Amino acid sequence: MTAATEPAASDAIAAADDDASPQPEPGATPPRTPLAARAAAELVGTAALVAVVVGSGIQATQLTDDVALQLLANSLATVFGLGVLIALLGPVSGAHFNPAVSLAEWWTARRGGDGIGARELAAYIPAQIAGAIAGAVLADAMFGEPLVKWSTHDRSAGNLLLGEVVATAGLILLIFGLARTDRLRFAPVAVASYIGAAYWFTSSTSFANPAVTIGRAFTDTFAGIAPASVPAFIGMQLIGTAVGLALVAVIFVRGRR
Repeated sequence: MTAATEPAASDAIAAADDDASPQPEPGATPPRTPLAARAAAELVGTAALVAVVVGSGIQATQLTDDVALQLLANSLATVFGLGVLIALLGPVSGAHFNPAVSLAEWWTARRGGDGIGARELAAYIPAQIAGAIAGAVLADAMFGEPLVKWSTHDRSAGNLLLGEVVATAGLILLIFGLARTDRLRFAPVAVASYIGAAYWFTSSTSFANPAVTIGRAFTDTFAGIAPASVPAFIGMQLIGTAVGLALVAVIFVRGRR
């Protein structure tokens, strides 16, 4: 081999080594969805969720006077609707539909885990609240109810507030437990199933969501909550969020090699 050809051979060997090195698969790291699209997904998803909750409650009361059947119809519709919405919009925004979940994820990110930043949090929560109100108004419109009529359904009893702490803590434990164990692919079924069960085993019928709580104050129907009961419910939900995160930290301890 002549001296003139040695550099060319070296370049060819280097190029071959580069080609042999592991390359990322196409589409392995797709660009993140723009924040505007994610906020829109949260707004639409929360609106649809509240429309399902309120609309199915109205429908149930029109079909039967049996309160147990009304709650059964309401809970079943919520389970199916929530599961579909998480499966559809989860890949876009994470399908929070819930300020408590968004706050918990933001806190987790601040502690060094995966999650949304302050900018996303500031976009998600207003979108969720606006969506919840829009969903309640839409449900009322579909069933010929007054578009906005403050609920008269008082939910201020202490046992109901305890139920909200339990419901929210369980929800946070479930979602972040799935994340810690790399099983978030089961979230549509798992989260919807938990909410369906919590309709029945918690005294508050498991609102577990500050935005949904605000939205349900706008409708004086089966699923409504009196505006005076809203602040205490939200306060208990935030306490439940903290309890849920504490349980995640205790139960799902990250192992060390």
